Amino acid sequence: MSDSVDARQVNAKEDTYLTDAGVDQTDAKPHSDVFQYNMNYPSLGQCVIINNKNFHRKTGMGVRNGTDQDAKNVMETFSNLGFTMKMSNDQTVSQMRDLLTEVSREDHSHSAMFVCVLLSHGDDGKIFGTDDFIELKQLFTLFRGDRCKSLVGKPKLFFIQACRGSDLDAGIEADSVSEEETQKIPVEADFLYAYSTAPGYYSWRNVANGSWFISSLCEMLSKYGKRLEITQIMTRVNHKLKIFLEMSYQLQSWTEVLYAQQIKTCKR
Repeated sequence: MSDSVDARQVNAKEDTYLTDAGVDQTDAKPHSDVFQYNMNYPSLGQCVIINNKNFHRKTGMGVRNGTDQDAKNVMETFSNLGFTMKMSNDQTVSQMRDLLTEVSREDHSHSAMFVCVLLSHGDDGKIFGTDDFIELKQLFTLFRGDRCKSLVGKPKLFFIQACRGSDLDAGIEADSVSEEETQKIPVEADFLYAYSTAPGYYSWRNVANGSWFISSLCEMLSKYGKRLEITQIMTRVNHKLKIFLEMSYQLQSWTEVLYAQQIKTCKR
């Protein structure tokens, strides 16, 4: 099948941690590490999927074949982890904005975290609705601490399967914002953005099996989602993508060799 691009814990009796004073302290209560998020909530949280496959002709964007497989994988993976799922297909820019605005205004006080998965065409700093594009930051800021107070101090994870330019590569960038250990935290703290590729590059998607990034993400979350931290999981996703890239280069090399042999044969 061909590939396409999205262009245009460990249990212990005592926990040891480092205090602000730089002194190792022990706490008899399990999972009291000050560097861990509190997961002791009635609900793990909500996972919102926006899956854009078909685009208005004026955008110049083609059909994103394979994205339905991505959406299915994400739905199954996060549902199995315990998230409440919400998926919307073929959303215009205004529909995307309205949907996430509505979600940001909901009461998340009983949730441990929030996840959003965006599957669409894109460019650097932009994501496409079916009719136009919008700056990703406009969507992210809806969940800032001063706008979505019920998610203050909780992880807000955004996974973006979309191109970020027109150069050819298949990397991944995961940028985690560290937690501030003060009484007043930045309004954009506790966000993690994981992109399917680095800035300026294409993002690869198999038209039958879905994207390299989403399939790798779902595989690693299914294996390690209940055992490892998100940054450790993303490191494994990055390694999986590296394997995909190496296999792609090998296939391309063999294709070039066969093509060269065919030309040589024709000249005889």
